[in-house]
Amino acid sequence: MKGKIDYIDYGTATDFLLPRHYSGRLPVISYAFGWYVGNELAAVCTFGKPASNTLCTGICGKEYGHRVFELNRLCRLEHLKEPLSYFVSACLRRLSGDNLIIVSYSDTAMEHHGYLYQACNFLYTGATKSRTDKYTLGNKHARHYNKNNTNQLKIFPVIDGGNELRVLRSSKHRYVFFAMKDKKLKKKARSAMTYPVEPYPKGDNKTYELGNYLKPVVISQSEPHKPLD
Repeated sequence: MKGKIDYIDYGTATDFLLPRHYSGRLPVISYAFGWYVGNELAAVCTFGKPASNTLCTGICGKEYGHRVFELNRLCRLEHLKEPLSYFVSACLRRLSGDNLIIVSYSDTAMEHHGYLYQACNFLYTGATKSRTDKYTLGNKHARHYNKNNTNQLKIFPVIDGGNELRVLRSSKHRYVFFAMKDKKLKKKARSAMTYPVEPYPKGDNKTYELGNYLKPVVISQSEPHKPLD
């Protein structure tokens, strides 16, 4: 049974995601979809505007930056047997009326290759480089870091003569999809894409248990190759 796929509100989406998604934190959510099988919410998929303007303009240039949204969360109940590619494809069809460019990532730290995106005909544009960010309270995104927040400084003090704690951000496979009903606009945006299309990555995927959050890897800038406990 395929069930029903429809828009859901922010609260319904976050109540479903927080106890289950491995990231353990919430992104910006502009669009949220739920997949109901019977009366049960069995899966949630959300899309939001990326925090980084560089990311938005980096896909197809400044002209199309306002159209770039990220598929930032996708999670389902373990007993759902239907393929998630069916769900994601349905969400993309709904979004195509807004003529959006969708970017999404598969985390190499979770040993994911993006087979779901491959099944949905996303374009693979290579992998991002691993990097580090400031380690913030609750491992929130670095944009929430405030060096004048005394409570934060007590929890994450400056150490080693001024070297701050950093959290490792792993390399991620980057996928792009043009969810556009306007065929002329889609052709123009596709031709403006700055990344070359590469062959899909392959390998064994690692599964994770729902509610098992990904533990951040924290390092000191003075010893970047030595993770802290």
